[in-house]
This record gives sequence, C-alpha cells and structure tokens, in this order.
Amino acid sequence: MIRVLGGPKRLCDGLTRRDLLQVGSLGLLGTGLGAGRGGLAAGLAASSTSALPGFGQAKSCILLFLYGSHSQIETFDPKPDAPSQIRGEFGCIPTTVPGLDVCEGLPNLAQVMDKVTVVRSVSHLYPVHGVAYATTGNPVVPLAMELSPRDPAHWPYIGSVVDYIDGERARATGDRPEIPRNLQLPFAFSSQRIGEVARAGPYGGFLGQAYDPICTEFLGAGTRKAQKTLAKLAWDDYELYRGVTPESRFQIGGVGGAGDGVTLDQLDRRRSLLQQLEDARRAATPGSAGADRHRETAYRMLQSPTFRQAFDIDAETWDNRALYGMNLFGQATLTARRLVEAGGRFVSVFWDEYGLAGTGWDTHWDHFPRMKDELLPGLDRTLSGLILDLDRRGMLDETLVVLLSEHGRTPQIGSVQGGGRDHWSRCYSILMAGGGVARGRVVGKSDKIGGDVVDRRVSPKDVLATMYHLLGIDPNTMIQDRLGRPLPLVAEAEVIPEVLA
Repeated sequence: MIRVLGGPKRLCDGLTRRDLLQVGSLGLLGTGLGAGRGGLAAGLAASSTSALPGFGQAKSCILLFLYGSHSQIETFDPKPDAPSQIRGEFGCIPTTVPGLDVCEGLPNLAQVMDKVTVVRSVSHLYPVHGVAYATTGNPVVPLAMELSPRDPAHWPYIGSVVDYIDGERARATGDRPEIPRNLQLPFAFSSQRIGEVARAGPYGGFLGQAYDPICTEFLGAGTRKAQKTLAKLAWDDYELYRGVTPESRFQIGGVGGAGDGVTLDQLDRRRSLLQQLEDARRAATPGSAGADRHRETAYRMLQSPTFRQAFDIDAETWDNRALYGMNLFGQATLTARRLVEAGGRFVSVFWDEYGLAGTGWDTHWDHFPRMKDELLPGLDRTLSGLILDLDRRGMLDETLVVLLSEHGRTPQIGSVQGGGRDHWSRCYSILMAGGGVARGRVVGKSDKIGGDVVDRRVSPKDVLATMYHLLGIDPNTMIQDRLGRPLPLVAEAEVIPEVLA
C-alpha cells in the first residue's frame, strides 16, 4: 500500500504574510486576491501570454518525472544512421505520425504519438541531476543548492506555485477543494534509497513548507528482484519499479485503503496524519497560516468520500490496471488519473531511485540491460496507457500530461559493463500531451548524433512557462520572495507556441 506522508512541517521563523497588492492583469487570477506567504507582486511584465492559444485549457496536470534522465536516443530521438557507438543496441520503429520514429523499445507509445507533441530540442548548461532547476522558476541553481533541499534561496516547485496561486484566487470565492491541489506519488522524493544526500526539487521553496506537495509512501510488495551496486554499496531486493502485487495501494493518512491510518515518516517515528499536523501547528509561530492550512487540508481529506474513492484502484477493471503496467510507476500513474478525475489540480509521479542511489534512469552502467528489462517496458506501458485512458474518457483535452527529466544522456556509449550513457544537457527530448497541446507534432531537431540542437532550441524554463500558460496562469505573473522582492513565476522564459494546439 501507499500512504501519503505528512511529515512534521516546520515553518520558517520570522516570516510574515504580506498583504496582496492589487493586480490589474492577472488573467484567471482576477484582482484583489488575499494575502499569501510570498505575496503576489503588483502588475505583470510588459507582455502577457493570455492571448496565445490554449490559455487555461488544462483543468489539471499530471507531471511524470523520470529521475536520473532518459536517453533521447533510446526514447524519442533515435539515430539509426549514426555509428554503432552512438546508435546503440536498439533500432527504431515508425509511429502513427508519418516521418516520426521512436525507439523500438516503445511499441505501445508508437501507437499514440498522434496524440502528443515531442520536443527534441531541450537544452541547458547544467548536467548535474538538476531537479530544482528543471521544475522551478529559478534561473540559476548551483550544485550546492541542488544537494540542499531546504536552502532558503530555492524557488518553489511548479506544483507548489499552482497550489499557491489557485489558493489566492479561491480566497475570494471560498472554494475549498476536496482533493489537495498539489499531490506527489509514489513517495517523498529522494527518500527511498541509500547513498548520497537528498536532492532538491519538489518543495515549497520561498513559499514555505506549507506548500510542499503532499507525498505518498509505499506499503505493498514487489514481485521482481534486482541487484544494484554503487561504489562499495550493494543492494539485492525487490525492485518496485519492476513489479508490484495487485494488493498494493495508495493511501493518505488512513484515507483510501485498509490499515490503521498511521504512517512511517522519514524520522522513523509513527504518527497519524492529524498528529503530524498538530506538531506543525505547535512548531509554528502564533497565528501562522501555514499550520492552519495543514490542519484544514487534513480535515477535508479525512472527511471527503470523493478523496477516499479516488484511491480505490479496485474500482478499476483489471484490464485497465494492466493497461498502465503492474509496477510502481504504472499504478501510481493510474492513481494520478483517478485523482485528477476527482478534481485534483496538479499531481506529480516520480520514477525515482529505489533501494540505492545511482539507479532510476541514471544509467551510467548496465544501460542496455536496464533499458530492455525495466525502464523502456515500464515507460512504454505506463505513458501509453495514460494517454489512451484519458482520451477514451474524454479527459485528454482538459488534462495536461508532461514527461520531464532533468537532462538527457550522452550520445557516446561508455565502455563499461552493459554500456553506459552519462549526463548530457546540451540536447534532450521531452513529451507533452493534452490540455491545449497540439497532437502529432515534433518541435525542434537535434544533430546526427543527438548531441546538439540544430533547430528551435528551448530551455526547461520555456517548458515550465508553457505549462503555466496551459493551466491558466500567466508565467509573467510576479510573486514576492521571502524578502519581498518581486520575482516572475519562471525567469528568462517564454511560452513555446509550436507546442500549442
């Protein structure tokens, strides 16, 4: 089973909530919104994206993040004419889009490429597992910050920003959603592996820990084992991303499945969700809105039949569960679909490291065995299943689906056991679908070996700006940091018009 963690939330001392200044042109945000921890700053930048196609078409977003980073060559930008040390062991296959080929390890995805847009020209300067760089508006995230999740200079995760801005809008209407706006599956990021330090990324940043995603914990069982090594560390156990039992479940503090409703937090202390929230309340300064927000969210979740039912994946047919793949990533993504169907706004699913650092999609060694046995089959089944399922239900046009990673992999194959591809951020591919995204389109082009962009370079910040736009939030909106400085939601970025339908 998977249960959402509600670990102790300690709010930053000495910070006050600033009154929201009147905003003249905030699109769906309107004017006269209430106060927030960061505070929306007055006005927007000179340009606005609301006139571009697709503004606000996405009612919700499912973000799929492949931590460690997938190879562009073994996914959406194969190079069949490149030398063998570039091309690798896989061939390519045609798709439902004429002229668009993908890796032969993605046969199911090949059949739905007419429903998605592939961007083959994402590029930036930081090949260092920069999850915070890829998912926040901060224009520069040094490596020291990437290894320090609570560095006060961090900007908030995109899901946290969506949660905050939607919440500011709702203050005027009294809207209190039954489904939390910012959820993350299958467990707290970077929490289920040993070796190395925690990574930054999906956190509230300068908005405060009250805007961290609500995360999940896995309590089910795996069905396939794996052996992993990292320097002197060795790991041999069930690998959940290779397979989980049908009885595995997702749950939030006792909501959504069987059990006693008690979670095991990162400090290995057992607390109920409400007890964790009470701890946060006591730790906060008097009158802190952050602790009140936690408490209010908890009561809504615990009292909501809609929220409970969203986690009941037994309500799905067996064929539909199998469509997503009976593994951790697949069943988490199926649950994400159920959550947005129930009214969720932003749901993130991470294919994270498990058991040992240096795993996930970080294929420095055993690249081809892992791609064949675990990574490509899991991605192929889950992503194609999600696209098909959303489309059949009439949900794809209003649900934004984004497949991201922090960078790509080197074109040159390393001479190591099983072959290896190292970090590469000069050119890589991402995928977007639904919620105002064009169907059957390819944006950008790489060179003959997939190493550099030759046409329509875009940055991760442009991808974030496009996501905000489709979710009805102008990326030029200004938000105040902890020092009251106005900052754009995402710096140095523009919406990618070629992605829009």
